[in-house]
Amino acid sequence: MPTVLQLTDVSLVRGGVPVVDSLTWTVDSDERWIVLGPNGAGKSSLLQVAAAQTHPSSGTAEVLGGDLGSVDLFDLRPRIGFASTTIARRIPAKEKVVDVVLTAAYSVTGRWNEEYEGVDVRRAHRVLDEWSLDHLSERTFGELSDGEQKRVQIARAVMTDPELLLLDEPAASLDLGAREELLRMLSGYAQSEGAPAIVMVTHHVEEIPRGFTHALLLDHGSVVAAGPIDEVVTAETLGATFGVELEVTSEDGRYAARAAR
Repeated sequence: MPTVLQLTDVSLVRGGVPVVDSLTWTVDSDERWIVLGPNGAGKSSLLQVAAAQTHPSSGTAEVLGGDLGSVDLFDLRPRIGFASTTIARRIPAKEKVVDVVLTAAYSVTGRWNEEYEGVDVRRAHRVLDEWSLDHLSERTFGELSDGEQKRVQIARAVMTDPELLLLDEPAASLDLGAREELLRMLSGYAQSEGAPAIVMVTHHVEEIPRGFTHALLLDHGSVVAAGPIDEVVTAETLGATFGVELEVTSEDGRYAARAAR
């Protein structure tokens, strides 16, 4: 399978401190990765590089075959679906939901004077329907619940049929019902024919959707473990990553972790 993301010895330094430290990682087009680690581990910073939003301080980052630093970002970014709290904060509260999704075609977060073709509008409504949101298309983004806003962000991220989908803590702050509904939909999408490579950041193994194939564990910007999910999401590796002795269980593709007795 073709490689969609290749990071080689990548470091990202902020305020003189490496938040990503000499990281090497490869994602292929048929892989669905979960990224786990404690607060400050560098997970969101890593996604910023993968999304071509930030250039690494050192090392090489190839995204969809383009080398960051030389590739045309205006051509590259529409090929990447990215949902994060940072992007959500840029969405005007009074923006209609259909326009939140539609503006992904231009990689902007507020409709202005862009011209959209009928095919774009139909595509936006189809994506909203796929994520059970079409009934909210004329509502404003600020009126929605947290769970609805999270799903709208993902619908926006998949609007352009991306080759790489990046999700930064999509289940954060959701109640149990909203979380499980989101994970059910993400699981179906991840296992659907034609789905892109997916990288999803989370703090909790309980938020890993079914159908994800690989895991990357980070601590202080460095890789603790990476590989097939069943080999990486274990009591030993998670305990080393989070600094606590854990018991980890899995059933029917879902994981759970708690402190060891």
